[in-house]
Amino acid sequence: MIKYILGAKGVGKTKWLIDNANEDIKSGNGNIAFVEFDDDHIFSLDYNVRLINADNYRLNDKESFYGFICGLMAMDYDLEKIYIDGIYKIVKLRPEDLEFLKNKLEKVEGASTKEIYVNIDYILSEFPDSLKNNAIEITAE
Repeated sequence: MIKYILGAKGVGKTKWLIDNANEDIKSGNGNIAFVEFDDDHIFSLDYNVRLINADNYRLNDKESFYGFICGLMAMDYDLEKIYIDGIYKIVKLRPEDLEFLKNKLEKVEGASTKEIYVNIDYILSEFPDSLKNNAIEITAE
C-alpha cells in the first residue's frame, strides 16, 4: 500500500523513485504513474511511465493530496504503482498528516492492490513508530 521514502536531503530519494519506476514499467503488468511538482525529470523517466505535474492541481493540504491520490487510482483501473516526488515542496505534511493519509487510503476499495511511494523529508529516527512499517529509508552509499 503506501510507503514513505525517507532520508536526509541529497541521499538519492528522487533517484530511487525514478529508478524503481523505470524498472517497474519494464517488468510489471500494470501502469505506473510518476507525480512530481515540476517537469525536471521528464527525460529521466521511461516514456511509458505516466508523468503527472501535480502543480497544476492546486494541492495545498492533506485533504486535497488525499483526494488527488484517490483520483489517480480512480482514473486507471490498471494503475499498479504511484511514485510521488517532492510533495513537501507545496504541502507541508507533519507526521500526523502522514498517519491520516495512511489510514484514509487503507479504507479505499481496491487501494490494497496498489503501491504508493511518497518521497518525504524525514529520517527514520525522527519518524513515528506507528508509521515505521510503512517506511523505506534511503541512505547515502
